[in-house]
Amino acid sequence: MKKFLAIIATIAFTGISGPADAGEFGELRVLLTAARESLVSMLVNKDKRGPDHQKVVKDTADAVSAKLAKMKAPAGKEAQFKELVDNWNAFKNTREKELVPAILKGNDEEAKKIAGGIQKERYTKCQTITSELDN
Repeated sequence: MKKFLAIIATIAFTGISGPADAGEFGELRVLLTAARESLVSMLVNKDKRGPDHQKVVKDTADAVSAKLAKMKAPAGKEAQFKELVDNWNAFKNTREKELVPAILKGNDEEAKKIAGGIQKERYTKCQTITSELDN
């Protein structure tokens, strides 16, 4: 849990999260970034594939899911919100069932292909939609 909080704090203090008044979708962007960064760290650093970092990867993704589950679509933006939820669910499913297992098996090329392909698209889409929903 300490590592998870350290990741969130680092992101918040480095300004990656965007404006301080970004609202709950801005908070979600911070969590999305932490989830992505914890996984990228696991992918590029073989020493970050142990149980401790696996827990960080799981916890950061679970934090996004928990935050998203408590949120509601802004009035008139229900379709965008549904698209956000659908993209996140697809991202998390692929992450848990394909990407993390590939990393843990040492199949770095397959993992990089997934991470740099469909997962990058989904992550970017989630970030774009959260920015649009904050306005």
